[in-house]
Amino acid sequence: MIIYKENSHVTKKNLQQLYSSVNWTAYTNNLDVLEKACNNSLSVITAWHSEHLIGLIRVIGDGYTIMYVQDILVEPAFQNQKIGTTLMNKILSQYKDVRQKVLLTEDAADIRHFYEKFGFKSCDEGSTVAFYREF
Repeated sequence: MIIYKENSHVTKKNLQQLYSSVNWTAYTNNLDVLEKACNNSLSVITAWHSEHLIGLIRVIGDGYTIMYVQDILVEPAFQNQKIGTTLMNKILSQYKDVRQKVLLTEDAADIRHFYEKFGFKSCDEGSTVAFYREF
């Protein structure tokens, strides 16, 4: 049975296990920063199987005019079980009145399909442009 929790504190140990399971090592290189980032986000919804963190969605922004999906991830052993869909539906219903809902992700057909089913459109379609800068 999967339990979903909103805005509960997530430990470094749980974060390291989950983020490592999907090879997001840029995050796990500094667990102190990851823990602070998660616990200071606008909203975090987690998915748990017993005491094991198996999924997470994290949103930053002001919650009124913009919300940005910073992270959504599900441990590989639990993927394709609608956990990511449930996390996204929960966050979108929480911020249904926010006009700008934004995210950045890698370009792959299955990833595009996942976000498009929630009404997200790629900036390469239409008149919107996106910019980003990495250091």
